[in-house]
Amino acid sequence: MQKKQSYLVNICVSAILVALEVVLNRFCSINTAGLKIGFAFIPPTFAAIALGPIAGAAVYAVSDLLGAMLFPIGPYHPGFTVCAALMGVVAGMFLNENPVSAISRRRVRFWRNIVPPVLINCVLIGLLINTAWVSMLYGSRTYFGWFLYRLGEYAVLIPVQLISIPILVKVVDKLKKSGLLPGGLK
Repeated sequence: MQKKQSYLVNICVSAILVALEVVLNRFCSINTAGLKIGFAFIPPTFAAIALGPIAGAAVYAVSDLLGAMLFPIGPYHPGFTVCAALMGVVAGMFLNENPVSAISRRRVRFWRNIVPPVLINCVLIGLLINTAWVSMLYGSRTYFGWFLYRLGEYAVLIPVQLISIPILVKVVDKLKKSGLLPGGLK
């Protein structure tokens, strides 16, 4: 019975995080052609920290797909959703305590656990790969032109993520210890 209840809580938490990500992404972000600055990374990263890489990938992908279908801002490419899912997997692999047993939850290891997923997600997936999709869809500039244009976005997002992700880890730990999230009170 306890395991069923845990799955139900995970599904409900994931659904709430999907809805929150859609709102943050579509209504509370700066959205222009090829540029998006906001705090929409927080709900999927929260899911990755609290529930693991698969939940992080699911929340990222489902929210990206729902947001594109319900509130389209520009053209859609399936590569955006695949990249979003990859971002959830990367965040979960580095930040969730189950896949990476070396994480000490008393002291978040900034250089070992926070910096790698931020750099992989922002630089490799967001800047390099997603810029390819943007340049394919909009085509008014070359890949290098879009890369330079989007460099400003990630110059803002990387420090914001480096500051906010350790806070998210601590919030998830407090919620688990209080019993509000599965995995606490064992």
